[in-house]
Amino acid sequence: MRHLTILILGILTTHLSDAQINEIGVFVGGSNFIGDVGATDYISPNQLAIGGIYKWNRSRRHSYRASLIFSELEGIDINSDDPRRIQRGYEFSSKIIEASLGMEFTFMDFNLHSGEKIGTPYLYTGISVTNHDNHYFLNDVQTSENSSSWAYGIPMALGFKTNFLESLILGIEIGARYTFSDELDGSVPDAEFRQPFRFGNINNTDWYVFSGITLTYTFGENPCYCVN
Repeated sequence: MRHLTILILGILTTHLSDAQINEIGVFVGGSNFIGDVGATDYISPNQLAIGGIYKWNRSRRHSYRASLIFSELEGIDINSDDPRRIQRGYEFSSKIIEASLGMEFTFMDFNLHSGEKIGTPYLYTGISVTNHDNHYFLNDVQTSENSSSWAYGIPMALGFKTNFLESLILGIEIGARYTFSDELDGSVPDAEFRQPFRFGNINNTDWYVFSGITLTYTFGENPCYCVN
């Protein structure tokens, strides 16, 4: 994690210029959880996810990006294909707030000042931190610990975007979040004295996925793009 942070900070501090173009807008879509409780479908949004997004387009091929997304993660065992989970019958829900910072890479040149309608697939990655409720299961019932924790992770998103209007960019995106925590679903209680209530695969940590659209408004100076 330390080496990844150093790498991203190094990228963010190189090749800066005075001219720039900005994007600011919203993300709207859904979330689904992948862990020790509920279904294990990779893309199956079941809760609303909404937030804000900002991009600084450094060149035609990459942008620095920050986002803040609000959602609720939900897991219901009876929606799983695993007979053991269906028999167990656990359910949980947890409100989350995710802040993410990283870089977006486009597959093709995305020159917003070309005067043409353009579109390109893109990849996004970086670092994320998620605040979530703490809970555990007592007598098969989700029980709040009346506290919250922070889960660090790595976002990995694939999307497609296009400038469908003069100053508006529409994108569609699916983004998995690999976290370094196993506490989001309550399988590993935060409090040490509740450790006897832990369950599940201790070798796997929690994942969640955001699927949705982005709509951003562009503003700022015509960028002095790098030759490379």
